[in-house]
Amino acid sequence: MKSIRVRLIGLFVLLVTVILGGFGLYEQMRLSQALEQQFAQRQIETLARLKTSLPTALWNYDAPMAGRIIRAEMEQPEVQSVLVLDAQSRPFVTLSHPAAAAAQVPARAAQRHLTTSAALMIDQSTARTAEDKEIGRVEVAFSRDKIDATLRAQLLTRILEALLLDAILIVVLTYALKMVFGPIAQLRDALFALAAHDREDAEELPEASENEFGEVIRGFNLTQRKLRQVIHRRAQAEEAARQAASQTELAFRDLQAAQASLVQSEKLAGLGGMVAGIAHEINTPVGIVLTSASVLQLETTQLRKAVADGVVRKSDIAAYLELADECSRLILGNADRAAHLIQSFKQVAVDQTSEQRREFGLKEYLDELMTSLHPSLRKAHTEVTVECQGEVLMDSYPGLLAQVITNLTMNAITHAFAKGDGGHIRIVVTPSPGVVAIEFRDDGRGIAEENLGKIFDPFFTTRRGQGGTGLGLNIVFNIVTKQLGGSIAVQNNADRGAAFLMSFPLVTPAAIPATSAAENLLS
Repeated sequence: MKSIRVRLIGLFVLLVTVILGGFGLYEQMRLSQALEQQFAQRQIETLARLKTSLPTALWNYDAPMAGRIIRAEMEQPEVQSVLVLDAQSRPFVTLSHPAAAAAQVPARAAQRHLTTSAALMIDQSTARTAEDKEIGRVEVAFSRDKIDATLRAQLLTRILEALLLDAILIVVLTYALKMVFGPIAQLRDALFALAAHDREDAEELPEASENEFGEVIRGFNLTQRKLRQVIHRRAQAEEAARQAASQTELAFRDLQAAQASLVQSEKLAGLGGMVAGIAHEINTPVGIVLTSASVLQLETTQLRKAVADGVVRKSDIAAYLELADECSRLILGNADRAAHLIQSFKQVAVDQTSEQRREFGLKEYLDELMTSLHPSLRKAHTEVTVECQGEVLMDSYPGLLAQVITNLTMNAITHAFAKGDGGHIRIVVTPSPGVVAIEFRDDGRGIAEENLGKIFDPFFTTRRGQGGTGLGLNIVFNIVTKQLGGSIAVQNNADRGAAFLMSFPLVTPAAIPATSAAENLLS
C-alpha cells in the first residue's frame, strides 16, 4: 500500500524545489545580464579614458607617463593587460598583471579574456598637419574571471538555499502529517477492532487530544457506548422474550419487548442509512482531491524534465503555475467540503444517539440535518428549503427533534412523491414569544382523506408488505407531544401535498423526561 504521507511530502518538496529552481534560474539570468552590461560599460569607459590620456604620451614618446596611465587603469580587476602600439604598429608600452606575466600569456593571444582595441588620435592643436592624425593604437585585454566567480558563488548559494529549505520542509511536513495521520490510524484500528469483535468487549480510544480529532474520537466512543447499550438492551429484550414465552401472565411484556425492538430497529436503520449516504457523499470530494493531486504531480514531473533538458520556457512555467493554483483550489475546496460533511454528520449522529439536552440554534441545526440527509434527498430527486425568520435559540433535545424531522422527511420521500419524480419540501420556522412553530410542507400527492385521522396510530401504514412498519409517524407524534411538550397536526394543502404543523416551547419543560421513543409509544 502506497503511503499518502510519503507522497504528500515528496509532492510538496518537489513543488518547492521546482519553484525555487525556476526563480533561481531567473535570478541567475538577470544577474548574468547585469554583470555583462557592467562589463561592457567598463570596457567602454576604460577605452574612452585611454583614448583621452594616452595620445599625448605617445606623441611625446613619453613611455614612463604612458606606464603611469596604464597602471592606473589596471587597478581595475577586469583589466588584464594593456598594449600600446605606435603608428608603425610597433609595441610602445606593454603592461599586464603579474599572474598573466608569470603564465607568459601574450595580450594578443589571451584565450580566456576579451581583447578590444581603439585608435589613438591627436587633435589639430597638437598635430603637425591640418587634419587629425592616427598616431597609434591601444589594445586592452579584459578578464571575465570576476563575472564567472560571481555567477558561481550565486549558483552555489541558490543550491544551498534550496537544499536547506527542502530539509526544513521535510521536517515540518513529517511532524505536521504525523499529527494528522496518527489519530486517523488510531481511529482506523479501533474501527477494525470494533468490526472484528462485534461484541461489547471492544476497547474505547483515549480522549486526551483537545483538537478536531479529539472531537471525532469522543464521537466515536459515544457511538460505541450507545451501540453497547443497544446490544445490551437487545440481549435483555431477547432474554425477556424467551422467559415470557413460557408464562402466559407475561404476554403483555412480550408485546412491549417486540414493540421496543421494532422501534429500536427503525432508529438504527435510519442511522445506518445516514452513515452509508454520508460515506458515498464524501467519496466525491475525496476523489477530486486525489485526481487533482495526481494531475499536479504529473505536470510537475513534466516541468522538471523540461528544466533538466534545458528547454523550459516562461510560458511553460506560467502554465504550470496556473495549473498548480487550480489544483490547489480544487484540493482545498473539496477537502473543506468533506470536512463540513463529517462535522454535520458527527453532530447529528451524536445528538440522535445521546438524546442529551443542550442549547442550539434551530436554523443552523436544521441545515446540518439536511446536509446529513442530502444523499437520500438527492437519490429521491427531492429538494428541501429551510426558511427561518430571525435567529431561534432553543433549549431542548436536538436528537429528538432530528428524529422528528428525519422521519417526516423519509415519510415524504416514501409516500408523497412518485418513485423517480421527486419534489420539493419546505420547512418554515416561525418564532413567537416562548414558542416556535415549524411547518413541514411537501408538494406531493397528499394524504387520502379517510387516512388523515389514522396516520399517527401505531402500525398504521399504506405500504404493508413493502417495508413499511407503521411506526414512523407514531414515533413522531409521541416525541412531539410527550417528550418535547409540543403539538402536531396534519392537513392536506389546498393545491397539492400535505402539511405537518408543529409547535414547541423554546425551552422544553424540565418536568418532561427525555425518555426513549419506545417507552412513550407504549405509554
